[in-house]
Amino acid sequence: MIQYNYETNFELSAPSSYSSWVESCLVNYGYELGELNYVFCDDAYLLKLNVEFLQHDTLTDIISFDYTTDRIVSGDIFISVERVRENATELGVPFELELRRVMIHGVLHYMGHKDKSSAEKVEMRKEENSCLKLFK
Repeated sequence: MIQYNYETNFELSAPSSYSSWVESCLVNYGYELGELNYVFCDDAYLLKLNVEFLQHDTLTDIISFDYTTDRIVSGDIFISVERVRENATELGVPFELELRRVMIHGVLHYMGHKDKSSAEKVEMRKEENSCLKLFK
């Protein structure tokens, strides 16, 4: 089950399309959907979580808390809509595309994909792009 929560003035259009898409990505990798909670918020909300739980006093677009067990993917994914909008503008891509990239980025982490090294970042981007192609 995927739940969408809003801590800012934003709502997904057609959330069922997003749920179907995320689940199709999981199935492609041989994983099952457990419970995913997406929380859409602003920079201030996410910064507070970043400081409190990760001891990072920096802005970010996503923070995720992984509760995955075996091959059942579960977790809480907090996304700053403000940061995603700014990143989309800087990258010259549509907001919706950048939002989907960030949404699946957290899920890919739950499936074991990393992005610390340069090589891992390249691989993560490849996996994101592969999942983005599945969105209908």
